[in-house]
Amino acid sequence: MSQFNTIAGWSLAAGIVALGTSIVTTEMFHGERPETMGYVVEGVAEEGGDEEPEMTMAMAFPSVTVEQGEAVFRRCASCHTINQGGADGIGPNLWGKIGADIASVPGFNYSGALSSIEGTWNFDNMSDWIARPAAFAQGTTMSFAGLSDPLDRAALILYMNANGSDMPLPEPPAPEEEAAEDTEVEDAETEAEEAADPEAEADIEGGEEAAAETDS
Repeated sequence: MSQFNTIAGWSLAAGIVALGTSIVTTEMFHGERPETMGYVVEGVAEEGGDEEPEMTMAMAFPSVTVEQGEAVFRRCASCHTINQGGADGIGPNLWGKIGADIASVPGFNYSGALSSIEGTWNFDNMSDWIARPAAFAQGTTMSFAGLSDPLDRAALILYMNANGSDMPLPEPPAPEEEAAEDTEVEDAETEAEEAADPEAEADIEGGEEAAAETDS
């Protein structure tokens, strides 16, 4: 009986120690993400970080076709026509609208929200309008919610441009050329800094002399 009590006592003590260790470990090494990261871990997004910039039409045009835009236009066909001389529907006829004045279809009853906007339709503001009409012209009567995908917008604008506008497309950005130019500038700056540092020049000359003496 005494031996049994001893074993039971040691078992109880071991359990208490294990429980205590578990509690202490949990307090010291908890799994919550800290409010301030000690260092940046690649692949882990920082909260509140900058979002990637919106794709511009110049960036999107090379990835889409007029045929794709024609397919996207089917979503608009219940309200708009796009053929030359086509009748207005709930919305105006869209023939030749890229490059034309905003709210310029003769005889169409535009909302005051859109008719008060001056200027002409270009690739960028047409994209903004198609993305979210209610934000572009607050109070517009156009009920269409918008196209969130910039590639859908680019395809649609290409199709509109091919129907009576034929405006020249913007040149796509060339990131590789820009990177090469940046490298050339950095190399030129490094050479200029080295040329302006007499101590660095002296170190180089001293190293060359030492190497010559060693060879001799």
